[in-house]
Amino acid sequence: MHLPTSNLKTALLSSGLVTEEQFNSAIDEARRTNRTLLNVIIGRGDAPEEYVVQTLADESKVSYIDLRRTEVDGQAVHMIPEAIAKTKNLCAFAFDTDANIVKVAMEDPNDLETIEFLRAKVGAWVEPHAASMISLQFAWKHYQEKVGENFSRIIKENIAKATEGGVMNVEKMARGIPIISILDTILENAAALNASDLHFEPLADQLLVRFRVDGVMQEVLTLPKAIDPILVARVKLLAGLQIDEHRAPQDGRFSFTSGDHNVDVRVSIIPTFYGEKAEMRLLKGSSRPLSLVELGFSERERLIVEDASKKTFGMILSTGPTGSGKTTTLYAILHTLNRPEVNICTVEDPIEYSISRINQTQVNTKAGITFANGLRALLRQNPDIIMVGEIRDEETVDMAIHSSLTGHLVLSTLHTNDAAGAAPRMLDMGAEPYLVASTINVVIAQRLVRRICLSCVTSEDMPPETKKLIEAQMVLTGEGGVALPPRLYRGAGCKMCHNNGYKGQIGIYEVMSVSNEIRDLILEKSPAVKIKKKAIEQGMTTLFHDGLRKVEEGVTTIDEVLRVIRE
Repeated sequence: MHLPTSNLKTALLSSGLVTEEQFNSAIDEARRTNRTLLNVIIGRGDAPEEYVVQTLADESKVSYIDLRRTEVDGQAVHMIPEAIAKTKNLCAFAFDTDANIVKVAMEDPNDLETIEFLRAKVGAWVEPHAASMISLQFAWKHYQEKVGENFSRIIKENIAKATEGGVMNVEKMARGIPIISILDTILENAAALNASDLHFEPLADQLLVRFRVDGVMQEVLTLPKAIDPILVARVKLLAGLQIDEHRAPQDGRFSFTSGDHNVDVRVSIIPTFYGEKAEMRLLKGSSRPLSLVELGFSERERLIVEDASKKTFGMILSTGPTGSGKTTTLYAILHTLNRPEVNICTVEDPIEYSISRINQTQVNTKAGITFANGLRALLRQNPDIIMVGEIRDEETVDMAIHSSLTGHLVLSTLHTNDAAGAAPRMLDMGAEPYLVASTINVVIAQRLVRRICLSCVTSEDMPPETKKLIEAQMVLTGEGGVALPPRLYRGAGCKMCHNNGYKGQIGIYEVMSVSNEIRDLILEKSPAVKIKKKAIEQGMTTLFHDGLRKVEEGVTTIDEVLRVIRE
């Protein structure tokens, strides 16, 4: 929101949202990183975004609106073209036909030039309201409905054009307008639904298209078998792969623009029984990294992680299965560490988004850049903090330990089921117990659960069968002594969540601080069960207990928690 810095400072300090020290520090960071002051304050977690927007709305004498908790008129939304709405960070949400007034939520309701432009564009009086970016992004989902309505029609029309005239040269067809339109439409729809992955799966008589949305696979549509090789050839063409290679796996990448976001697509193609399967990981660029609180960390867990990140040596490890948000967590930590007085270097696969003033290196096995080789090269770059995308072999674990012992803070990920399993996993990879015990500072285990849709959330008493499932899980994991939530929340299903009751994801975490007692257990090569028991005695909240806390708060459902951690 456009306000003079002095007015902004007065409003935020008088509200108690930030201290003068935090405000002055944010000014320095904004100048250094070429970001807005508000983006820095919110991005660092100094103050919650909604409270900041409400405070500044009061200062500017404009109304505040939360579009996540307001019924949005879909027809009003489309009065302003999507490109304009996303470029100017605004959204029309209501239209009074009698008074000829359109209500517009804006990130900057003081932007008089844009307001005058909108009045001329829609031919009505514009009534500005202040809204947060999270709120605006939620309302922009209404633009997706139009995409969804036209999706099947566009695909069918272009398939008819692509297959007209019988068999054609596959490479020639891959460069043809109909196939380009088909793939572009599928990619746009995947980006609009915030899908993390897109799959083209060849079956005996058709091509199945599936998206992974909020961690769950969804069948989107089926296409005629004849279009299968042409569509895969188009993907290969974009990713710079060999179109005539059908027997060996291939990896590549390309990017496209969706709205105001650049989407990086990591491509993997493998031969299967009925043809080649294409998997595309969609990595959407973000205007700012999320804070630990926004990711779902509790206050206690956040303080433990931030305390560990202030140390000048040792390791912070993030563990969990593929797709559990480990790298996103490390990005959030790096964001808090990104200061002028430190040199931060990373080696990643892939680089999910660029961070200003951090030296990021992409793994490239063809060029000889692996995690181990990349880490070895980084040590000659005079780093203070190093992030290694993944510790996956003996060479990488040795290099990571060596780096942390020689005065570097090392951040990395591991594939283990829980926090207590990190040390035994490193021992399995050949690391010495005394080295592991002396280097690990904190281990974060995590999973991603779907959020309940705020537009259709309802509550109910806990069913007896659900209570039995929770108690059975506690017996399996040996986790007792937690009160069960009296009521459960769920999403009833609405247009905003495509009738599945969920919208977005949040993490559930267990954060294990490595105490002297736990270091002794690592030295003794104790099993993960024993390490976990000691960590719980010292106050660690397990994944399951953190999940139950979020269930009680109405953030997610017990079904989601059991889905991701059930044993």
